[in-house]
Formats: sequence, structure tokens, C-alpha cells
Amino acid sequence: MHGPPLVGWLLVALCAASGAYCLVRMRGEPPGAGRRGAGAEALMGWGMAVMAVPSAALDPGPWGPPAFAVVFGVAAVGALPAARGGAEWSGHHLHHAIGALAMVYTALAMASGSAEGHQHTGGVAREGMATGVPLLTGALLAYFAVYVMRCGLRLVPLTDGGADPGAGPVSWARRPELRHACRLSMAIGTFTMLLTL
Repeated sequence: MHGPPLVGWLLVALCAASGAYCLVRMRGEPPGAGRRGAGAEALMGWGMAVMAVPSAALDPGPWGPPAFAVVFGVAAVGALPAARGGAEWSGHHLHHAIGALAMVYTALAMASGSAEGHQHTGGVAREGMATGVPLLTGALLAYFAVYVMRCGLRLVPLTDGGADPGAGPVSWARRPELRHACRLSMAIGTFTMLLTL
């Protein structure tokens, strides 16, 4: 990933923790849409963690960005049929597809930046070198900024009153506030990666 190494390592930690939580949540879900959704979120979290590793620590080489684009492209294609269905999770699946496509875009921009970065002359980059389409980057940044705010506001009522005393204990892997916090973390990670373009 381009950008300061500290930001990259913080993103690695954030996305890996989100991916790990989604794996735990996947194990606790019954077979079906909930398990598939948790698995897709785990793939996104771990994929973003690997993608965020600073290039000084792990040089992805020319194969890295295309590999990331393929992985996230598969995730987007997997989320689109569920988003078109009439299931209650359709809005979340659409967001998941947008997030995966944003990561495809980021990977392709990384590939473009790496290819153009090798064409420097005397350590100075060529004029007009861009790694992303500013209008598309701006639209994705706006989408994820709104999503982060919306998800953060939804998180507050879930943690405000605690669990219903008559409902009994809830496994921490199935707590709704942790699921929303995981989605919030990955949206913040996506927003940050888009900022580094």
C-alpha cells in the first residue's frame, strides 16, 4: 500500500481483527445466508489486511495488484446475486459488493501507480501522474464517509442500554453491536485506503 507505513500497519491490524471476528461469527452461524455473509466479510477483512501491508515490508511485485483485483472481483460477483434477491440482507449485500468493487478499483490504481512509479527520471515523477480517477475516488470517499457516519449512529443505540435482562446471555460472537463495529471498521479501512490513492 502507498502512504505512511504507520497508517498501513494500523490498517493491517484493524482489518485483520475484523476478519478474525467475522471468522468466529461464521462458525457460530447456522448454515445459510448468515454464514455466507460472515464468510464474505472475513474474506474482505483478511484481503484488505494483506493489501494494506506497507510496500516497504512486503513488495507485492507486479502480480500483487492484479491478484487483489481478482480476489475482490470474485467477492463482488458473489455479493451481487444476493443483493438482487428479495432477502432482508439485500442492502448489506449491495454495500458488500460496492466495498469489494472499491477494493478492485484501489488494486488497479495501485498497479497503475506502481507501473508509472518505475518511469521516474532521476527520482522525480513525471508530471500529471495519477493513480486513480479523481471523480470516482471522490464518489467512493463520499459513499464510505456517509456509510461510516450511518453505521456509527446505528452502533450507539445498540451499546446504550445493554442487553434485554429477560433475554439471557448472548454469545459475544453473535452480539449485534460487534457485527456493526466490524462493518464500521472495514468501512473506515476502505475510506483510508481510498485516501492514499
